[in-house]
Amino acid sequence: MSDTWQECMDHCVEVTKTAGKMIRDALQKDIAIMQKSSPVDLVTETDQKVEQLIISSIKEKYPTHSFIGEESVAAGSTSVLTDNPTWIIDPIDGTTNFVHRFPFVSVSIGFTVKKEIEFGIVYSCIEDKMYTARKGKGAFCNGVPIKVSGQEDISKSLVLTEMGFKSDPEQFKTMLGNIRTILSIPVHGIRSPGSAAVNMCLVACGAADAYYHMGIHCWDMAGGAAVVTEAGGVIIDISGGPFDLMSRRLIVASSRAIAERLVKEITEFDVGRDDTEHK
Repeated sequence: MSDTWQECMDHCVEVTKTAGKMIRDALQKDIAIMQKSSPVDLVTETDQKVEQLIISSIKEKYPTHSFIGEESVAAGSTSVLTDNPTWIIDPIDGTTNFVHRFPFVSVSIGFTVKKEIEFGIVYSCIEDKMYTARKGKGAFCNGVPIKVSGQEDISKSLVLTEMGFKSDPEQFKTMLGNIRTILSIPVHGIRSPGSAAVNMCLVACGAADAYYHMGIHCWDMAGGAAVVTEAGGVIIDISGGPFDLMSRRLIVASSRAIAERLVKEITEFDVGRDDTEHK
């Protein structure tokens, strides 16, 4: 079936390029902003239009495949992963960046077969960087092979995470406490580019050494997970167990040593699962 999945990937790259152009064009116009679950959970007409473009193009070619899309789930669709070939789509990963025209905005698509990630594509469309990875075939940025830094000393590492308002005061306190703990190791610094998929690709290409997050979704992680794995990176659960695409949490690192050190430093909080709750 390998040729079949390569055809899927090639089609996906072309669709992603079109989606990226749609996003860049939209940045030249007024952006209509809507609110989802909270004043800081934003969506735009462009998010919805890009997802419609991607799904309709893929459905036309692969009508039997399944889809999990961020905006589809927001509109009430389920996000349960099955064995069927499944496209996991984030039309704009970094919507808040898009709204502010902050330059880390990506289209992220992961493709799973029998619940395993077969390939991933992340297009950081303002930077015009197309990250691609196919299981067992390596990771690339604009066609050039990429690999993680290989750094094993956390005190020499640049760490990525995301910071934002949390309505639960205990979660808010824990999130800020984790940042303080990691900075106190000490590490070289913490950065928050604002797009989970881009964060994973920055680790994949060696520009950062680790990334951790609790509270993201499968569509934030699927494309980047393929890229960082194929670039030689390590992905595990916050608890130190195996990475679970539906768990809403992960640690990505350039080496197992750094990943395992972060497990020891990070305090967990409950974020639920994508396959048991829809919000």
